[in-house]
Amino acid sequence: MPNIIAFGMLAIWPFVTLVMFKRLPVEKAFIWAIVAGYLILPPPPAGFDFPLLPAFDKDTIPSLSVFVICFFMYGHRGSILPETLLPRFALGVFIFSPMFTVLTNGEPVFYGQVGIRGLGTTDMIALCMLQFITVIPFLMARKFLVTADSQKEIMKVFLFSGLAYSLLMLIEVRLSPQLNTWIYGYFQHVFGQSIRFGGYRPLVFLYHGIWVALFAMMVVIAALSVAKTEAGKEKLFAYLACGYMLVVLVLCKSMGALLFAIFLVPVVFLFKRNAQIKIAAMIGALALGYPLLKGFDLVPVQWMLDQAAAVSEERSASLKFRFDNEIILMERAMLKPLFGWGSWGRNHILDPVSGIIMTVTDGRWIIAIGVYGWFGFLAEFGLLTLPIFMIWREAKPSFGASITPYAGVISLLLAINVLDMIPNATLTPLTWLFSGALLGYAETLRAERIARTPGMEPFRWRTVL
Repeated sequence: MPNIIAFGMLAIWPFVTLVMFKRLPVEKAFIWAIVAGYLILPPPPAGFDFPLLPAFDKDTIPSLSVFVICFFMYGHRGSILPETLLPRFALGVFIFSPMFTVLTNGEPVFYGQVGIRGLGTTDMIALCMLQFITVIPFLMARKFLVTADSQKEIMKVFLFSGLAYSLLMLIEVRLSPQLNTWIYGYFQHVFGQSIRFGGYRPLVFLYHGIWVALFAMMVVIAALSVAKTEAGKEKLFAYLACGYMLVVLVLCKSMGALLFAIFLVPVVFLFKRNAQIKIAAMIGALALGYPLLKGFDLVPVQWMLDQAAAVSEERSASLKFRFDNEIILMERAMLKPLFGWGSWGRNHILDPVSGIIMTVTDGRWIIAIGVYGWFGFLAEFGLLTLPIFMIWREAKPSFGASITPYAGVISLLLAINVLDMIPNATLTPLTWLFSGALLGYAETLRAERIARTPGMEPFRWRTVL
């Protein structure tokens, strides 16, 4: 169980965030508050669980802290809502579709002797609140991280936080994942899954070794982007950091993150920013269309299993287990395709005697469809990928926009993260931060294009008031 240090860290984080905003520019304070909270705070089950409210934990406390502080300190600096129609619509569906999920799941679910209660008004309130809190980093990033300087700041924060975090990662590579146990009093996952290739892969204070490896990969790409863009000592330092983090990434022993790095390093190093955005858009489209491809049996499952078996039989068995569970969970989800089954594990298959959950939801896409249905999935993955498509549109040579050097890299990192959400549930506040920053920048480019074009009027949201 979490100890007093774990609960103490969660309790003081709003005050730590306030100090950041008092001492740093708003852009830098916001990025550090989200990234540091994600890396340092204890993962679930540590958290405060109050009636009628979502759990206040590693993900929600930093987001709520940022929202409250920004509301009182910078609320006068424009709306936090998207200016363009489609992202605003997707945002509304994302936050409020759980209302319809609850309304269509009032009945209990039974598996033999085991039952799960139906959903009620309290679940409706909690789920909608959770959706709003989840998307706060997206909304705040859209408002504050819209310039070239803020994009560079994102890459620098990832670089320096990654270098610092790598020291903790190397400790766990050598001694096994123990830091969360030593400091916060509990182990956050299954220890056996941290043993890989005759050694250990680190967890530090994240949910799983996959999350740690994905972050290390992002730091590698952030360092490379800084090295490619900057000059002098900063360039040399970034190249050295990139090489060092590549070694750390290999030591994380995660095949997926390593393959992403092998793909992204030459793309970032050799391709121009417009080409990077096009590649990111193609990756985003693939991730968004994966459920349909899987439904029409267009995913080369057997080929993927054969390639995994060439690495190790263990990897092939793990991948097959995921595919088998996807089929079972998709069949379950299609019984309530529009708005899903809701919370409390209603989207799973339970043992009819013991009540133990027999299915495993590894991929974020199957979680979204199972819990919130196709409306929830399209809203969530749409919010994450729409900014990439909007940047792609604004980057057309005919529009004459000058794209910042970091926009392509952030697009690639976001697209790869969304693609990783097919096999894994790696949706984090960092994912939302990337998406919001890109959306804000795309809307800025769009506004500039409209201002340059005679006769074009920007769309303005109006109310009766």
